[in-house]
Parts: sequence; C-alpha cells; structure tokens
Amino acid sequence: MYKKMKLRLLPITMGLAIATLLPGCGLFNKKGSASEKANRRGEVTGVPKRASWSQNLPIDMVPVKAGTFWMGQSDEDIAYTQSSMNKQITISEFFMDKYEVSNNKYRQFLEAVKNGELATGTPTTLKDPPTFNYDELRPDTTVWSTSFSYHYGDPLMEFYFDHPAFDNYPVVGISWDQAKQYCEWRTYHLRANDEADFDVPAFRLPSEAEWEYAAKGGKDVAKYPWGGPYLKNKRGCLMANFKPGRGNYIDDGFAYTAPVDVFAPNGFGLYNMSGNVAEWVMDAYKTTSRVDTWDLDPVYDDPNEPRKIVRGGSWKDIAHYLETSTRTYEYQDVAQAHIGFRTAMTFMGRSGSMDVKATKRARR
Repeated sequence: MYKKMKLRLLPITMGLAIATLLPGCGLFNKKGSASEKANRRGEVTGVPKRASWSQNLPIDMVPVKAGTFWMGQSDEDIAYTQSSMNKQITISEFFMDKYEVSNNKYRQFLEAVKNGELATGTPTTLKDPPTFNYDELRPDTTVWSTSFSYHYGDPLMEFYFDHPAFDNYPVVGISWDQAKQYCEWRTYHLRANDEADFDVPAFRLPSEAEWEYAAKGGKDVAKYPWGGPYLKNKRGCLMANFKPGRGNYIDDGFAYTAPVDVFAPNGFGLYNMSGNVAEWVMDAYKTTSRVDTWDLDPVYDDPNEPRKIVRGGSWKDIAHYLETSTRTYEYQDVAQAHIGFRTAMTFMGRSGSMDVKATKRARR
C-alpha cells in the first residue's frame, strides 16, 4: 500500500520540481519583475531594485507638518521698527529640536573635537570629516559678567557650563558661527554612525519663517506660542521664563535660565519657543527682507550681512520680545548670556502630509 502511494506521488513531486526550476533557468519565461521585463522590451521604468529609504526622526526632535500661516506682526509694534510686516507664507515639512541645545549636548560636541573622535563609524556617502578648532568652539563664559553693567555674574561664569548642575540648561555664550559648526558636527555624527544606504539631510539652524511657524504651534495667528493674549494660565502661573514687570525676574520661578524641558510645550510639542534663551536662526537681518523673499519656504541669506536674526526673547527680556512676531538681531561673531539655539532638519518628501510619527522610529 505504502509503495503504491509513493509511486503515485512521485510524478506530482517531479512535476512541481520541474515547474519551479525551469523558469529559474529561463526556459519557460524570462526571469525578473514586470518592470525588468518592460525594460527588456525597450520601455523606461526606472533603475530596478533601488534600495528603499525612509527618514527616521532623530532623538529629541519633533515633526512639523507643512502649512500656511500669516507671518508678521501679531500686536502693536511698540518699538516702531516696521520690520515685521504681515505676509502669508507656506512652509514645507521639517524636523525641529524639541528643546534648546543644552550645555551637555554641546559638551558632547566639544569632547568629540578634543578627543579626535570625528572619523568613526561607517560613513556612507561621506567625504573627509569636518575640521574644527577646539579653542574657538568653547562657550564664552565671561558673558555672564560682560553682557551686563555692574552685575555679579562670577558664580555663573565659573559654574554654568562646566558644572553638572547645569547640564540640562540651555547653552549660552555661543555665537551664530559656533552654532553653525555644531550643526555641521551633528550632521557628521549622525551620518557617520548611521547604517542607511543614503545620507540623511543636514542639521541646520531653522529659517526665520520656519521658526515663527513652529513657534505658533499650528495656530494661524498667535501672539505667543500658547496662543495668548495673556502671559499667565488659569492658575495664575507664568507661561515662560522672562522678565515680568520691572525687574521681577524670579516671578516665573527662575532668576536666570531654566532647564530646557520646563514650562508647557506648544501645539507642535516644542518647549521654550518664547523665553528662557533667545535663539539664533539662519537668516541675515534686513528691515525689509519680508518684501525681498518668496512666499514659499523663504530665507534671507546674505553672507555679506554680519547681523543675524535672533528670535523668541529670553530670561532677561520683557514680554514684547516673547511675541512670535518680534524680530531682533545680533552680530554673528558676538556671544551673549541670553542667546542660545536649536537645530532643524529638512524632511525628505514634499507632500502635504508627513509619513513619520513622533512616537515611532524605525530600527536601524
């Protein structure tokens, strides 16, 4: 009985084997996908078998979806600068740091430069590692005394950057040029240690338009990142770290800077977009730059203009500078005790919706 069953199954087994093997040898039909077959017929379908790629969300960054908003003055122009005229702007998707760059994150950059740890990892399309001068990258700690007249800033000058008590506080004493070099290092650090077949876009400072759009937290018109028009919530607590009243610095809970993750985030999940430290952005300063720039992803890039825009206000500023539309500037080689920065990254994909989730990152 068993022998008979075996003999009956033998032709079926052989038939299946032949049907599997012969097409693979190209005897029954041509091997390959539909696009490859079309290519062999002279059609153009693109290079086959390209590696798939999706953009991962870097740690401590949030996705900011594309949108259109009214950029510019959201309240009275008390300084009468006439430099923040209203204009409807469209912004493409991008990633932005959830927090301002902290002392400890900037310290990682310094230690990598000091210890010569740049040429590590598995570069993909990288060329030579960037070169940095360690002595030119250290924060200027003297700003705690020199930025203000007759101010006892010696304790902060000694401890603010180096002491672990301030690790999670925003780095200050950083010029626009130094912030740009941090972005260059962070780009290399990610690309050199990422096993992806293609490089991610570079880290950079956000454009002024991106910064204002992100600060509004998804609201078309917003005086402050939380909306406004008030500086306190329903419980009477101040919503940011700034200078309330005339010299009442401590009323918000902090005499100087605060940790980067305190106070409530805005609608995009971004912390301290107003107050704590003002932030460098990519654009050069020009009073009428709004007129010169396009209304889609605008950026006023003038390498011959040493004044660079600073946004968001700081722990030492009055409420006017916390407004999402207020524009100020500082010279690109000048460091201050109230100016820090955060980084941004272009999202690869210019559609109307972003296919990345803040809570889910692809495994590398």
